[in-house]
Amino acid sequence: MADKRDYYEVLGVDKTADEKTIKKAYRKLARQYHPDVCDEPDAEDKFKEVSEAYAVLSDDEKRQRYDQFGHAGMDGFTAEDFYQNVNFEDIFQGFDIGNIFDMFGFGGGSRTRRYSGPQRGSDIYTEVPITLEEAFKGCDKEIKITRSELCPTCNGSKSKPGVEPETCPKCGGTGQVKEVSNTFLGQMVNVRQCRECGGTGKIITEPCEDCHGKGSKRKTKTIKIEIPEGVDEGNHLRVSGEGNCGEAPGLEGDLIVTVHIKGHRRFTREGDHLYLEQQISFPQAALGDLISIPTIEGKEVEFKVTPGTQSGTIFKLRGQGMNSVRHQGRGNMYVTVNVVVPKKLNSKQKKLLKEFAEISGDEIKHVEKGFFDRVKDAMN
Repeated sequence: MADKRDYYEVLGVDKTADEKTIKKAYRKLARQYHPDVCDEPDAEDKFKEVSEAYAVLSDDEKRQRYDQFGHAGMDGFTAEDFYQNVNFEDIFQGFDIGNIFDMFGFGGGSRTRRYSGPQRGSDIYTEVPITLEEAFKGCDKEIKITRSELCPTCNGSKSKPGVEPETCPKCGGTGQVKEVSNTFLGQMVNVRQCRECGGTGKIITEPCEDCHGKGSKRKTKTIKIEIPEGVDEGNHLRVSGEGNCGEAPGLEGDLIVTVHIKGHRRFTREGDHLYLEQQISFPQAALGDLISIPTIEGKEVEFKVTPGTQSGTIFKLRGQGMNSVRHQGRGNMYVTVNVVVPKKLNSKQKKLLKEFAEISGDEIKHVEKGFFDRVKDAMN
């Protein structure tokens, strides 16, 4: 016992850790070091170590003895004594690690990797670019994909037509082999997929000449996908059954299409709302005006600029944004008004502005030109 590490150190918790903290730490480490998912050579030893630490620290009586006497307090305990109060099925509930094991038990217990028959085909991932207008109203797009399909000659059996596969001598046609081993939990039965036949229970003696015994062939095809109105950047569309084929008919994976929306020269988008910048002149801002604003639908709407509008003012046009993919209705359009100051004025414009400044009580101070400015004017 003297060479064993401290149980609290093994789980990486404090001596004051509560039951919830200890359980959480064990779940993480057990998943990390389980020999069926960890390739490290000492994975099984580490898994045994964290499991033993948890079995002691999760039991109030054992934990009290350990805190008082250390590892010496555990002398005389058998494997069943250690784990009799541990619900392993509860500990590993929710772990999605490919059904590598179901639960732990003693004597005739088992940790199982099940082969559940013909496997489903994998999904295919692709992308499709669309314009903002297409996102607004929805559209149909044709895309090319390359996927695996069941061989038309052998229909996925991998065997030459007319030649029946033989029963696998390794697993006897069950697709599974059992391995019995003595572990710290007692005698364990590990059920795994037969490597000889790949879990099919059959050995192909004469492979299909069309697919060379693969059971599938690669094929490029064009499919039409329907893009709903209101779709947003990065949305995923799932097309059922258009992925790679499985090991039997009807087990095709899905096609997952990621939507990318091209940038727009006028509009920017946030969710269901659109944003637009519109330039107006100083007279329009000061006096007010009725101007035309472009919309995502391709038409224009009239918009009233109120007298005295300041540059940077934002107006809301209700219901002029994007169609919503989540609910009925549309977002809004927000128009930022920018007042444009003319860079060049003719003599009449200058005269009128000076008169306006005088009437408004503004004193316009003219900046004297420097030497180089006067030379430049003379040369011109």
